Amino acid sequence: MHKLECVAMCAHGENWCPSETVRLVARIIMKQRVTTDRTPSERLLLLKEFEAHLDKMDSEKEEMNQADIAALHHFYSRHISGLPDDQALTELFAQVNCNGFTIEDEELSHLGSAVFPDVALMNHSCSPNVIVTYKGTVAEVRAVQEINPGEEIFNSYIDLLYPTEDRRERLLDSYFFMCECTECTTKSKDKAKMEIRKLSSPPEPKEIQSMVHYAKNVIEEFRRAKHYKTPSELLEMCELSLEKMGAIFADTNVYMLHMMYQAMGVCLYMQDWDGAMSYGEKIVQPYSVHYPAYSLNVASMYLKLGRLYLGLEKKSQGVKALKKALAIMEVAHGKDHHYVAEVKREIVEQK
Repeated sequence: MHKLECVAMCAHGENWCPSETVRLVARIIMKQRVTTDRTPSERLLLLKEFEAHLDKMDSEKEEMNQADIAALHHFYSRHISGLPDDQALTELFAQVNCNGFTIEDEELSHLGSAVFPDVALMNHSCSPNVIVTYKGTVAEVRAVQEINPGEEIFNSYIDLLYPTEDRRERLLDSYFFMCECTECTTKSKDKAKMEIRKLSSPPEPKEIQSMVHYAKNVIEEFRRAKHYKTPSELLEMCELSLEKMGAIFADTNVYMLHMMYQAMGVCLYMQDWDGAMSYGEKIVQPYSVHYPAYSLNVASMYLKLGRLYLGLEKKSQGVKALKKALAIMEVAHGKDHHYVAEVKREIVEQK
């Protein structure tokens, strides 16, 4: 698999730029040619049995699928003889897009994508009772709630920071179902997630709705801007949007937190450690409220903050933050995971 990709990469040189999904599909095709045996992650479900939801795809998704197929042919056709026909590739790309997993490190930095058929069997809940983490090429599933015999196991497919309407929209768009989990039907966290700033003259509902519309637009605009704006311009974009949203939204509002998180990321990239720490300190407590227990998002924020504190010679604050990250990671990753061992080592070194 690796040798094939190296040959293709060398052939295209600087023009090598297939998407992660295209690379994953190429590897799947080659793997299936090498062996027809079930892989360790296909004990219950074969990859070819994945749902594709082709009948639910809109024109935009169909165009993206066709672009991926064209890219697969462009980058791999000379190195993989007899690629499947377009109909088979359309189904395979749709299956991967609906059932793939994003692999991240302990700070939730992106590492890659993969498919784990047996793990993909789990349904979604916005209040999941398990978390999926990774050790090398193996996916591990651990309980984060009490699960009684006969109860269904639920994983989360998406980032759970956002309010019900946003989560349902994302799930419908990406996974083609309307979520009816307890969290979505009760909307128990929505009020806290959409906290409005306490003002002498409370904003009108229309003003709030207008600001929500602005927030969603600026989040999408920022996502696109990361491809062409400089770090300084991106930071300014964050600061201006936070100033505007802050006229109505409290600092704990999830749209404010989203842009603070982006600003923190830009500060880290620019090595503005004090700026990154300042944003992290505003984010971490609301994260602990908005996310479910043992959330990797909360753990990663404590981890980033802890390492920032230590780098800025704030030893006691650093150790305290690392210990909070560790308490979550020991449950989510397991006490024998190398990420856990690394954090323990960092704590010990401060003694």
